[in-house]
Amino acid sequence: MSTIKEASLQITGMTCAACATRIEKGLNKLEGVESANVNLALERSTIKYNPEVINVEAFEKKIEALGYGVVTEKAEFNITGMTCAACATRIEKGINKMEGVTRASVNLALESATVEFNPSGVTVGDIIQKVEKLGYGASMKTEKQTDVEDYREKEIEKQKGKFIFSIILSLPLLWAMVGHFSFTSWIYAPAMLSNPWVQLALATPVQFIIGKQFYVGAYKALRNGSANMDVLVALGTSAAYFYSLYLSVESIGSGAHMVELYYETSAILITLIILGKLFEVRAKGRSSEAIKKLMGLQAKTATVVRDGVEQEIPLEEVLVGDIIYVKPGEKVPVDGEIIEGRSALDESMLTGESVPVDKTIGDTVIGATINKNGFLKIKATKVGRDTALSQIIKIVEEAQGSKAPIQRLADQISGIFVPIVVGIAIVTFLVWYFVVSPGEFAVALEKLIAVLVIACPCALGLATPTSIMAGSGRSAEFGILFKGGEHLELTHRVTTVVLDKTGTVTNGEPTLTDVIPVGMDEKELLQIVGAAEKLSEHPLAEAIVAGIREKGMELTNPDEFEAIPGFGVKAVVGGKTVLVGTRKLMAQAKIEIKPALEMMEEMERNGKTAMLVAINNEYAGMVAVADTIKPTSKEAVQRLQDMGLEVIMMTGDNQRTAEAIAKQAGIKQVIAEVLPEGKADEVKKLQMQGKKVAMVGDGINDAPALAIADIGMAIGTGTDVAMEAADITLIRGDLNSIADAIFMSKKTIRNIKQNLFWAFGYNTVGIPIAALGFLAPWLAGAAMAFSSVSVVLNALRLQKIKI
Repeated sequence: MSTIKEASLQITGMTCAACATRIEKGLNKLEGVESANVNLALERSTIKYNPEVINVEAFEKKIEALGYGVVTEKAEFNITGMTCAACATRIEKGINKMEGVTRASVNLALESATVEFNPSGVTVGDIIQKVEKLGYGASMKTEKQTDVEDYREKEIEKQKGKFIFSIILSLPLLWAMVGHFSFTSWIYAPAMLSNPWVQLALATPVQFIIGKQFYVGAYKALRNGSANMDVLVALGTSAAYFYSLYLSVESIGSGAHMVELYYETSAILITLIILGKLFEVRAKGRSSEAIKKLMGLQAKTATVVRDGVEQEIPLEEVLVGDIIYVKPGEKVPVDGEIIEGRSALDESMLTGESVPVDKTIGDTVIGATINKNGFLKIKATKVGRDTALSQIIKIVEEAQGSKAPIQRLADQISGIFVPIVVGIAIVTFLVWYFVVSPGEFAVALEKLIAVLVIACPCALGLATPTSIMAGSGRSAEFGILFKGGEHLELTHRVTTVVLDKTGTVTNGEPTLTDVIPVGMDEKELLQIVGAAEKLSEHPLAEAIVAGIREKGMELTNPDEFEAIPGFGVKAVVGGKTVLVGTRKLMAQAKIEIKPALEMMEEMERNGKTAMLVAINNEYAGMVAVADTIKPTSKEAVQRLQDMGLEVIMMTGDNQRTAEAIAKQAGIKQVIAEVLPEGKADEVKKLQMQGKKVAMVGDGINDAPALAIADIGMAIGTGTDVAMEAADITLIRGDLNSIADAIFMSKKTIRNIKQNLFWAFGYNTVGIPIAALGFLAPWLAGAAMAFSSVSVVLNALRLQKIKI
C-alpha cells in the first residue's frame, strides 16, 4: 500500500471564495489526489496525495493552468568539490529531481547553486544532504542566507501603490460629481472637471491599469467555467465606463457638459475595492502571528564540532549526530541528548512552566529551550522538520489550513452565488428600464451596477477560515494544538470527559509519601531502608531511594543484597539483616506484623503501596509510596464539572486504589480494572448512550481509545504514539488545558457564527436595498469592502482572548 504524503502550497491571485472552490475542485480531480483543501484566508492549499501517481510539480502546473500562482522560496548555496562542467550538470540534475524543487541551476565558475523550491516538499537541509550524497559539499550563502519572497509584504506594497495611483485620479472625478448635487452647491468644482474628455482621461487608467486584475481574474474564471468576485466587479465597472464612453462620443459637437456621466462610478468603485483589499491583506497578515511567534523561537545558528573544529553554522545545516556546544544563555538549536555537562533549562515555550528544569548527561533537550547556567555538549537526535518545535508549527499550520464542517455550507453557497447575482442584476435592470423608470437607461444601469457590486461574496469566503486561523493560533500560544479545523469545531460539543489515571490525573511516577518507624527515629529507619533498596531496580524501590535523597540524606551501599521477585529485598546493612517488602515476605521470615496490618490496610484504601520493614527479624516500621495526583488535577476537574461536563476516570488499577485517587481529584465516577485493549470498548459504550466523548490520555495503551473517541486529547508530556492518535495535543500536561481547549472551541465557533451571520446578512439585506434603488454604486463598493474587512477584524478578536 502506498504511503500518502501531504503538500502545502502558497497560492496567489485568489479574490473570493469562488476562486478557492475552483482550485479545490481542480486539484481534487487530479489522479492520485486523496483530498485537497484551499484556505482563502491563509491563501494556502493542503493536498494529500499518492507520490507514486502524482507529484508537487503537477499541482503547481494545475494551479497555474487555472489562472493562479504558486509562491516558492529561493536559496543560494556555495558548492565545493566541482572540477568540471560534468560535476555542475550532475548536481543540477540531482537537485532538479528532488520532489518540491521547481528549478535549480548550478554555476561552475561561481561555484554556486540557485534553487527555487516549495518548502513543504523539501527543505534547505534536504538539498544540502542531496549535494553531499552526490559527493560534493554545500553550504548556505552566509551574507544572505535565503531570498524568501515575503509575498504578503510585497502584496501590501503593491496594493498600497495601486490605491495611491487610483485615488489621485479618482478624487477629481468625485469632486466633479459632488459639485453637481444641490445640497453641495457651495463646493466649487472647476468646469473643466465636468468635461467628458477630461473625465475619460482620468477614468481610463483606473479602469484598465488598476482594474486590469479584475479583467484578468474574470477571464480566467469564465475560461474555466465558473464565476467569481472579479466577474461582478468587471461587469459593474465596465457597464458604467462604457456607457459613459458612449455618451461622451454621442456628445461630440454639442459641447455640453453632462452631469449623467458615470466615469466616477467605475473609478471610485475600483478605488474602494482596492482599499478594501489593502485592509484585508494587512489584516490577514496579522492572523498568522501565532506561526511567526513559534518560528521566532527557533535559534538561527548552531555551534557544532566537525573534523575536530568548532564552527558556527546556519540551523538548516545541522545534521543528526552532530555534536553541538550550547553555552549559558543560548538557545538549544535542535532536539538532542546531553553527552557532557549539566544545567537548568527554561522549557516554558513548550510546557508553560516558568521554573527551569535540571538536566544532566543522558537527558533529552528540546530545540528552542534556553540553557540558563551550565555549559552543555549535545548530540543532535532530531533536526529540521523532525524537531518538537517544527512538529508543533506543522500541527498549527495544518489546523489553520484545514476546513471546519461549518465551512462546507459557505463554500457550496459561494460556488453558485455569482451566477445568481448576475441573474438578479439583469432582472433589476429590466424592471427599472421597462417598469419603474421606462426608457431611463442610465437609472436602470446604476441599479444593475449597485447589485453587482454589493453582492461580492468575499466576506462569505473569509468568515470561517479567518476564525479557524485566529482560534487555532491563539490556542497554540496556550499549549493547545488542534490538528484540524474540524476538531476545533467539534470540541465544543463534548458532554463527557474520560481521563486516564496514570500520567494524566496523576504524575505517573510513584513517590515516597509515608514513613512510620517503630523503636527508632525516622532518619535512622530511612538510612537503613535506603541502603537496602539502593541496588534494587524495582520502580517502587527507586521511588523510595529518590524520596530519601530529596531529604538530603547520603546513602551507603549494603554489605549484601538480594532481590526476591514478588516479595521484596533482603540485605545486610552495617551488620544488620534487613527485610523490606510484602506481608508474604514477613510471613516467610516468621516476623510478627499484626500491629501494622490495620494501618497498612488504611494506606491501601488511600491508594498507597505500603512496604513492611524488619531489622534482625524484628518488625521495625513501614514505608509507603503512591502515584500522587498532579497539583492542578483537582482544580481542573472542578472546572470541567462547573462547565456541566461529566468527568470519568478510567484505569487498569484495582477498584479500591482507583477510587482513592478519584476521591482526591474530586472525580465521582470511576471505571477500574480495564485492560489496555478494553479502553476503546469502554469509550464505545459511552458513545452508544448518546454521549459526545473526549478521551484524555498519555500512553501507548491509550492510543486506540484516543482514536475512537469523538475528540482524542493527548497529554503532550506523554508518548508520540498517543499524540499521533489524538485530535488535540495538550503540551503542558495540565488537565486545565482540557477546559481551556473546550473554552477556545466555544469562542471560535461563536466567532464563526458571528462572521457567517454578518456575511449572509450583509448580502441578504444589501441586494434588495440595491435593487430597490436605495444604494448608489459607490456606496455599494464601500459597503462591500467594509464587509470583508469587518469579518477579518472580528476573527482577529480571538487573538486577544485570555484564559
